[in-house]
Amino acid sequence: MTTPVSIKGGRDGLRLVLDETASWEDVLDDLQHRLSHGTEFFQGAQITIDTGARALGDTEFSDLLHLMNEHGLQPSALATATPEGRSAGRTAGVATRPPSRVASPAPANDVEAALLVQRTLRSGQVLRHHGHLTVLGDVNPGAELMASGSIVVWGRLRGTAHAGALGDAAAVVCALELAPTLLRIADTLARPPESRPVGPEMARLTPKGIEVEPWESGKR
Repeated sequence: MTTPVSIKGGRDGLRLVLDETASWEDVLDDLQHRLSHGTEFFQGAQITIDTGARALGDTEFSDLLHLMNEHGLQPSALATATPEGRSAGRTAGVATRPPSRVASPAPANDVEAALLVQRTLRSGQVLRHHGHLTVLGDVNPGAELMASGSIVVWGRLRGTAHAGALGDAAAVVCALELAPTLLRIADTLARPPESRPVGPEMARLTPKGIEVEPWESGKR
């Protein structure tokens, strides 16, 4: 089973892949849901809209742009295989390119392959990934991690971390030293207390909010 909109990550940024057979109402509803749960995740990212072989007209593309603008987003390109799509892109002033899809959009529980980064993130650096994110190194104050899945830091996490950025409440944040400036899971925000025990810890979302526990306890 496919979803009207799926999200792909790549070197050129994020790609919103629209199912070619879904009704346009379902596409807009699904996109509205995703954007409303992850506006911060998309902010500042290069976003390509991939419509594949869907004959996207001027009115439909205008509706799509209006929805994205409501969330402060602007596509960097429109990937389309149809003359209608290319015309709509030109009319809206959005660059067009051939689509890169080779298969149907991913299932509803699709998760991009986990990203492994082997370096320290310094102040001002932002690392965003659709899927699970692992950092082998420290995340210094002023640096930011954002993932639609879980975040694991094999080092000191002292910057900002936002796991489950597209609404996944089951995502967790783990670090050898968990002392983030700001911690967020899905739509819940928390600031860890200033004094914490030393050792690996895991943050997870519970009915009481974000709770932090020794990393080992998560293996039970």
